[in-house]
Amino acid sequence: MKEIVLITGAGGMIARELSKKIEKEYTVRFLTRKKKHDHDFEWDIKNGIIDESALDNVSHIIHLAGANISEKRWTDERKKELISSRVDSAGLLLKTLRKKNIKLKSFISASGINYYGTVTTNTIYTEEDPPGNDFLSEVVVLWERAADDFKEQNLAERVVKIRTAVVLSKEDGALKKMLPTIQYGIGSALGSGKQYMPWIHIDDICSIYEAALKNTNIDGAYNAVSPQHTTNENLTKKIAEVLKKPLFMPNVPSFVLKLMFGELADALLEGSRASSQKILNSGFQFQFPDLKKALENLLIHNQTK
Repeated sequence: MKEIVLITGAGGMIARELSKKIEKEYTVRFLTRKKKHDHDFEWDIKNGIIDESALDNVSHIIHLAGANISEKRWTDERKKELISSRVDSAGLLLKTLRKKNIKLKSFISASGINYYGTVTTNTIYTEEDPPGNDFLSEVVVLWERAADDFKEQNLAERVVKIRTAVVLSKEDGALKKMLPTIQYGIGSALGSGKQYMPWIHIDDICSIYEAALKNTNIDGAYNAVSPQHTTNENLTKKIAEVLKKPLFMPNVPSFVLKLMFGELADALLEGSRASSQKILNSGFQFQFPDLKKALENLLIHNQTK
């Protein structure tokens, strides 16, 4: 009999691709705001409501729920939503597991590479480094603390926290947003362009989640980031190179981004490197460790899909 995996954040690109990857070996369920399929179960995080049958006989939860960091300006209300969508959702799951007296084999939570703070530095951060001291690192610290509660309260044998870099996918996320201007020949780097931009191919992030499900030695926090480091400027140039498009526009000035996005601009203008050594030490192998090959796969080889 297949083990049951419950995935939150059903509408996100990682949830969609991951479910395809594991559905042959696991019975996959989704928690979603509106039921569309038989394997969907509804919940309302804001009002603390959940279809408790979603948790019947569940062995693993992959917690991907969380409002999009870069979708809107960070007003005070939006900041509360960014935290609540991650922390309160985990709390609702924990409360329901306790009520139903269910212990998971694993609770695998999305997390953010911004744990280390949005600051440009030559440091290559490892999982042993402390968190930063800005808003995004605060979000991630609270997010991970909510995940750790599952182990501390004996509701999960393992808790894995996947500190996710910028996920490259043609379907959604940063790459999709960058493509139009580059395709029209008016793409440009942001700010100095020298800020590091930790990245990972969509197939590799899904494979890390699959490894976290299957490998019981994977426990704790892991940087989900390609071994090859790049800057915002280099990423922009590589996309243009793969698409065979010119890049002649000047960089977008920092002050323009700050006028457009407010505090959110800091996440675009600052960035550090993070080490992937810990996940590599677990036996994981990246399919796309090279940026150019990753982009070629997404923008050329998959264009007919």
